[in-house]
Amino acid sequence: MFSEKPVLTGERVTLRPVGPEHADGLYALVSDPEVRRLTGSHAAFDPEACRRWCATRGDQPDRLDLAIEAGGEYVGEVVLNEVDPANLSCNLRIALIGARAFGKGYGTEAIALTLGHAFGTTPLHRISLEVFAFNDRARHVYKKLGFVEEGRLRDALRWEGAWHDAVVMSVLRPDWLSRSDFLT
Repeated sequence: MFSEKPVLTGERVTLRPVGPEHADGLYALVSDPEVRRLTGSHAAFDPEACRRWCATRGDQPDRLDLAIEAGGEYVGEVVLNEVDPANLSCNLRIALIGARAFGKGYGTEAIALTLGHAFGTTPLHRISLEVFAFNDRARHVYKKLGFVEEGRLRDALRWEGAWHDAVVMSVLRPDWLSRSDFLT
């Protein structure tokens, strides 16, 4: 479904297929304590693992891994994965590199470009995600882009001894295509 890896360009960001040149940026992203908390990432990563990962993303026809660049600099990634061809659905995940990328509209534009591409070039009907209940900023962006809350996974994350719910959200093709404000 994602054998073609496009470059998508917006006003603030450019999305490029993840490649080896993004390994250092990915390592910085997965090493940032706030990003790890927001994504619930307990695992530790090393630079070599990030290099290997980035080098193989272009070979994956069942997922779309895009680096988010602003001003020519890596500021995060947006990914469509977990494709279910029978049900024309997949998962979306996004992570920004940290404080230098937060609050600048990069994530909003990256998701809008990704949804526009997915619904404009594939038969996908549903794109879903999970976001931790404490991540109000991300939940606001997802709602603004047309994602609807579907439910909660109670106590899905244990972080520093406290339990946190994950909120399940999705956007459907007809809902996205009926919007004119984010079509790209």
